[in-house]
Amino acid sequence: MRLVKIGLASVNTTVGAFGRNVDKALDLARRMAAEDVTVGVFQEQLIGGYPPEDLVQWQGFVDNQWPQLERFARETGALSTVFLVGVAINHQGLRYNCAALVAGGKILGLVPKEKLPTYNIFYEGRTFSRGYSGMREEFRGIPFGDFLFRFDFGLVAPEVCEDIWSPEAPMRRRTYSGAELVVNVSASPFRVGHGDTRRELLATRASDHQCTVAYSNALGSNDGIIFDGGGFINQNGKPVLEAPRFQEGFASAVVDLDRTLRLRAENTTWRSDREAWLREGGKLVPTIDCTSAFTSRREKLRYPVPSHRSFFLPAPDTRRSPREALCEDILDALALGIGDYFEKTRAFKVIGIALSGGRDSLLTLLIAHRYAKRVRPDNPGSLLRAFYMPSRYSSDATREAAETIAREMGVPFLVVPIEEAFERELNIARTMLAGGEVTPITEQNIQARLRAQRMWNWSNSSGGLFLQTGNMSERAVGYTTTGGDLMGALAVIANVPKTVVMYLLDYLLEQTGYEGIRKVLSKPAGPELAHNQVGEEELMPFPILDACFYLFAGEKLVPSEMQAALEAMFPEVEGARLRGYVEKFTRLFLQSIYKWVQAPLSLHIGNLDLDRERALQLPVVTSSDWTKG
Repeated sequence: MRLVKIGLASVNTTVGAFGRNVDKALDLARRMAAEDVTVGVFQEQLIGGYPPEDLVQWQGFVDNQWPQLERFARETGALSTVFLVGVAINHQGLRYNCAALVAGGKILGLVPKEKLPTYNIFYEGRTFSRGYSGMREEFRGIPFGDFLFRFDFGLVAPEVCEDIWSPEAPMRRRTYSGAELVVNVSASPFRVGHGDTRRELLATRASDHQCTVAYSNALGSNDGIIFDGGGFINQNGKPVLEAPRFQEGFASAVVDLDRTLRLRAENTTWRSDREAWLREGGKLVPTIDCTSAFTSRREKLRYPVPSHRSFFLPAPDTRRSPREALCEDILDALALGIGDYFEKTRAFKVIGIALSGGRDSLLTLLIAHRYAKRVRPDNPGSLLRAFYMPSRYSSDATREAAETIAREMGVPFLVVPIEEAFERELNIARTMLAGGEVTPITEQNIQARLRAQRMWNWSNSSGGLFLQTGNMSERAVGYTTTGGDLMGALAVIANVPKTVVMYLLDYLLEQTGYEGIRKVLSKPAGPELAHNQVGEEELMPFPILDACFYLFAGEKLVPSEMQAALEAMFPEVEGARLRGYVEKFTRLFLQSIYKWVQAPLSLHIGNLDLDRERALQLPVVTSSDWTKG
């Protein structure tokens, strides 16, 4: 047996906080070594933080990471653990995103990322240069390029994040060259359902390439991109470990690398594929011998036996239901997003929400409270402030709902009427119009802007983080006010569809029993900026609205195709009505781009987000003529 204990670390990094990031990593490194971990895996860009965006164009941002990597090597020199650490380097004027291999107090090698994603939220092709097959260079006297590393416990192949997502990944040539343990340092953002995708992908790669894969993911939220941490160990297609997500720390498991080689030898297909690759001119990846630089300590490791003590019977099923998994993942991700923005900017002392008594602001408050419970478990409400700002259109029911939920969560609640200011602004608008009429939509917008102005005034004076509470569905069609409810420092649910907002609230009502949630849900959704406003009456049923958004913005269908899809999805709705909904959605969406590009930084939880700089890059000035065929 060749037993190896692998540790997967999750560090909540801050972009640019090199020293603090390494301090956290050193703490985990020492803890891993104390638990006899042989190989400790950290994340992509551990030292610099991720994503660094165009900061890598500053030579100092890249060059100043190296002393911190040297410090990490120096301070782990006495530990009997090999570590893999993500770092950026500047080599001959080019920037590379690398996995650094550190052991015995030395930096033993650097392997650059080859697949640079430049899609969705990623822009790495703009800033980093690619590694490539056969790359053989040195950086400060250290092997830099396409290498394997031999230790007394086995042959290790480092790689970086996206390299594992391509079927033509470097893993193929490295395992054909003898690599047994492929170690992937990653920064893969949270997206709804993406955990299952990662799990399946890693199982496929470990099986296809007959190797053990250790994958460690980044943790934390930077600029609205949320990383859920965690990681996986998979041996030749068999799951070994799934590390916890949304928390700092590490998890570890023991594997027998002799088993990896035995299964590789038994797999005739893998052997045949390797032989064909060599016949076709495949070049073996060279190996750096590290056995003289580092000696592992594995005498305390024990064979990995099942905790339920059976190799044939299934382990107890601890999986969550799909409903719980979806809701808890979204809530945990958004709470992490609020908390990291609040803490890492170092600009805020308290969190504030304009609580309307409606669904969106309620969900935002509940998510903020989830974060507050983590940092102030004895009195989470003390970190939050809720403001109810009624006008003549606000109902007693919404006030009661807002007051109830604030009381149940222990959140200070203040009623600040805007009626007097609303009337004053109406009169000023009439004066500016020189006798012209103030339109109904202007009346609504005045209320929204007064509330935003007061929240900003509170924020400026209190050091408060003003959370924007609008959802993705209404934002997509411009059912929001520029300078009003579109405003805030951080948009928490801006990429959460309205149907998901309601689904989450139903779930939270089941989990908490809060009467305030029940009161909010008992009333039709509407902004209360005019008499008897109901959102679905002014727009369309929310399930249809969300379907339109997905089909148009996600699947990139034109209106005629959208209608065909909607007819299959909603056969109970007559075709003419669906056609009207499609036309209305398309017109409103394309007319509203100018609005949502002005929105604050938002938290990302999916591939389909309304963020011109991250996901959906659309021209503001455009025509809908092309949609008509």
